[in-house]
Parts: sequence; C-alpha cells; structure tokens
Amino acid sequence: MAEYKLAVLIAWGILLLIFLALLAYRATVTRYEEDQLFLTEVEEGVEHKEQNIIYSKVHKLAPYIRIVGILTGLLTVAILGYFVWDAITTLQSR
Repeated sequence: MAEYKLAVLIAWGILLLIFLALLAYRATVTRYEEDQLFLTEVEEGVEHKEQNIIYSKVHKLAPYIRIVGILTGLLTVAILGYFVWDAITTLQSR
C-alpha cells in the first residue's frame, strides 16, 4: 500500500510541475503584451501583428492549462481526502 501512496504523490508532483511550467510559459509569452485597440486598418502595423501572435499562442495554450489545472486540483482534493479519512479511521480505532 505504501508504493501506491508514493506513486500517487509522485504523479501529483509531476502534474503540479507541468501546471506551474505552463503558467510560467504563459507569463513569459504575455510579458510584452500591451492593451491596445486597433480601430482602423491604417493603424495595423508591427504591434498589431505581434499582438496577434501573442494572442494565438495564449489561445492555443489555454486548454492545456485548464485541463492540467483541473487534474491537479482533483488529485489534490483526492489526496487530502484520503489522508483525512486515514487519520479519522486511525483515531477511531484507538
């Protein structure tokens, strides 16, 4: 049973590292993003193209961040639930 607990904790750690790496990557991609609104085609220039590139990268990354974040959260809740249940059953058996 101890191998199972260790495997779950390792899986949780790997998921957490992936989630944090995705968040760090998104932060570096959006570092140079500016809040600009281009109203006419005349204003479209290099900045507009750069903003579109940043938007497309962030838009492609969003589902992965959401999925890994949800999996990490669910595994965290499951691990905490297991440890609380184990503590309660251990205390009741004494």
